[in-house]
Amino acid sequence: MTSPAPSSSGIAAPTPAITIADPGPLGLAAFALTTFVLSVFNAGLLSLKAEPVVFGLALSFGGIVQIIAGVIEFFKNNQFGGVAFCSYGAFWMSFWYLSTHPDFFAPDAPKAQGVGIFLLGWTIFTAYMTVAASKVTGGLFATFVVLLGAFIALTVGDLSELTVATRIGGWLGLGAAILAWYNSAAGVINTTHGKVVLPVWPRGAGH
Repeated sequence: MTSPAPSSSGIAAPTPAITIADPGPLGLAAFALTTFVLSVFNAGLLSLKAEPVVFGLALSFGGIVQIIAGVIEFFKNNQFGGVAFCSYGAFWMSFWYLSTHPDFFAPDAPKAQGVGIFLLGWTIFTAYMTVAASKVTGGLFATFVVLLGAFIALTVGDLSELTVATRIGGWLGLGAAILAWYNSAAGVINTTHGKVVLPVWPRGAGH
């Protein structure tokens, strides 16, 4: 611990408080980019043979960076941001593990159903986070509404093995990514400009 520096009068001067920047734009950017890349494949826009490109993002940006942003949110007393970023960071790290360890499932295991249950759990989590987001900002609420739709569609797609549902989930995922990027851009641009350039429509405390 650093001791307070003495002033010219011999009285210890108070140590300046440490200011921590808002980690929200970073967490949103990490979520947006990783979601965008994976959703391109879920929507059927590119061949699944190129899907491994998302694995590095899932571990590093979507996973590790997003969890770091979530921990900082807890230090800033933002419960919603901390829970959201740490949780979705863990989602992406779980996705990375499942995708890069093909021997995780037995050869005859119903992998699609297993992934469907995994996604169902995240759908439930996203549902109540959407309720909470309704009291944060309009921009975040819109992001969570579309994200919830994506999780529902992807869950149905895996549990029922319906490709069309997965495709719909992919397109909704692209929408959620774009909205998350908008919220991230608003946080950075509004701060650097010192005024509201991109509105996010605050709705409540969000803590």
